Amino acid sequence: MKKILVTGGAGYIGSHVVRRLTAKGFTPVIYDNLSGGFRNFVKDFELIVGDIGDYDKVCETIKSRSIECVMNFASFIAVGESCSNPLKYYDNNVSKTVTLLQAMQDCGVNKFIFSSTAAVYGNPLEVPITEDSPLKPESPYGRTKLMVENILADLEKSHGLRYTALRYFNAAGADPDGSIGESHVPETHLIPLILRAAIDPDYAITVFGEDYPTPDGTCIRDYIHVYDLADAHVLALEKLLAGAESSIYNLGNGTGFSVKEVIDAAKKVTGKDFAVKTGPRRDGDPAVLVASSDKARKELGWVPQYPHIGSIVSSAWNWEKQQKRKGY
Repeated sequence: MKKILVTGGAGYIGSHVVRRLTAKGFTPVIYDNLSGGFRNFVKDFELIVGDIGDYDKVCETIKSRSIECVMNFASFIAVGESCSNPLKYYDNNVSKTVTLLQAMQDCGVNKFIFSSTAAVYGNPLEVPITEDSPLKPESPYGRTKLMVENILADLEKSHGLRYTALRYFNAAGADPDGSIGESHVPETHLIPLILRAAIDPDYAITVFGEDYPTPDGTCIRDYIHVYDLADAHVLALEKLLAGAESSIYNLGNGTGFSVKEVIDAAKKVTGKDFAVKTGPRRDGDPAVLVASSDKARKELGWVPQYPHIGSIVSSAWNWEKQQKRKGY
C-alpha cells in the first residue's frame, strides 16, 4: 500500500481526500499543524502534528514513512484576509511551501499534487474558463497559488519534479455519511452561511447585488462537491504514479448556479423559510465564474457524482444540522 503524505489533511478538503485515498487502497499519512484542521476529522488515521515550514520534521516524516507522493492542502484560503494580511499568505502559501518542496527534493520524493484555485484566473474575459485562460489573479491568495504553480514548473525543468495542479472552483458539500464536512471559523462560504440562516432565526443571509447581467440578477458560481474534488485528486495521483507528465486541471461542474438558485435549493432541502436581505455588490465580484473541466474528464476519466445543486446542498445540510457552531 503506497504511503501518501497529505499536508493539511485534517482540513475540509484534505480530510475528504484522506478517505478517498483509503478507499482506493492507499495509506494516507496526515501532516497538519491544526491551525485550520480538526483532529476529529482524521481520528481513524495517522496524524502527525507539524508545520510544513519545519524542514527537519517534514524530512523525518518522509523518510520514516517511505512516502511516495505529497499532496499539499496546507494553505490559507480566505481571499478577504489575504488582502488585509498579505504577509501571512505569502509566508505560509509560498515560503513554507518552498520549504516543503525542498524537503521533498532532499528526500528523493519527486511527485506532488497541488491544491490550487480558480482564483488564479481573476476576473475572466470569457466563460467557461479553460486551463488556457489568462492568469490574472486579483488577490494575494490567488497570487500565492500562481506563484507556487510557477515554482513547480521550474522544479520540473531543474529537478524532474512531476506534479499535478488542480484548480478548483467553489468547493461545497460534505461526506455523504455526514461524519465530516465544511467547518471554517469564521465561516465565509455561501452554502454554510445560507444553512446557518435556516438554523438560526436571528440570522439573515445577505445577497450581495441583484443587478448583475444574469437571468435573476445575482452572481453565478460553479459549485463542486467536495467528494468529487477528492475523487479527482486520487485519479490525478494514480495517473502520476503510472508515469504521467505534469499537468494542470480545472475542477468544476461546468454548470453555474446563481445565489438565488442556491438559496431556493436550501429552502427546498431544509423545508425552512428563512430571512434573506439584499446588500450592495462587493468589489471584484465577477458576474459569472464557471469552469470548463473537459480536460479533467478526458484525461483523468473524472465524472462528478454530485452535479446538481440540490444534492450538494443536501449533503451540506446533513452535516450542518448536526453541528453546534461557535464563532457565529
